[in-house]
Amino acid sequence: MGTGHAHALYVHEHSPIHHLPPQVKIAGAVAFIFSVAITPREAMWAFAIYAVAIAALVRISKVGFGFLLTRLIGVLPFIAFAFLIPFIASGEQVDVLGISVSRDGLWASWNIIAKATIGASTSIVLAGTTEVPDLLAGMNRLRVPTLFTSIAGFMIRYLGLIVDEIGRMRTAMTSRGYDPRWLWQAKPIAASAGAMFIRSYERGERVHDAMVARGYQGEMPELRRRDPSVQEWLTAAALPALGITVMVIAMVAT
Repeated sequence: MGTGHAHALYVHEHSPIHHLPPQVKIAGAVAFIFSVAITPREAMWAFAIYAVAIAALVRISKVGFGFLLTRLIGVLPFIAFAFLIPFIASGEQVDVLGISVSRDGLWASWNIIAKATIGASTSIVLAGTTEVPDLLAGMNRLRVPTLFTSIAGFMIRYLGLIVDEIGRMRTAMTSRGYDPRWLWQAKPIAASAGAMFIRSYERGERVHDAMVARGYQGEMPELRRRDPSVQEWLTAAALPALGITVMVIAMVAT
């Protein structure tokens, strides 16, 4: 996987966060998300502080709030589920806009929405400031199992290739007059999916054989490596330090 392979979540900018080594950004993001996850749900002020911190992070990283909000669409299924909890949960009932809902369900709904949104925003900023090869290299430097990072790297790279191949097959089918309007006209799609699976499997075998012939032993070589300085570790630790401080205060005060 070449170092120039970027993904749809990456934003090409030159912010201070872009220039941080990937391992310090990953460690900082994981620590911050962990502190958010164990913050008591009743401490609503704590989540307000987290939201302000994320907003500042977006501004510093030059990712852009529009970019962030667009990518947050991915958490909508969780939010939709969270909105249903007050109506199906048991326990004490309260009236909200004339509708009887569960008090515990309301807290559970708030808990899911707040933590999912903040956690997803942190991940989006991390992905938006770090290219895929750097993310995988950073995980390797943090001693994440090589098998996991190798599988993840090939999955990300070949997912794009498969999507492109599906697009070409769809164009070829359309140019031959395939325009399905009924369920029983979907047989060619099933046949195409089977052909795509076989071609993808065969391509994977050819790529693996070529890599083994070139000396591949289960780990991709790092084309560029820079060990982080103490200052960079301290910079990346600012966000999780804030998160842990707020979390501890929230747990003591709640």
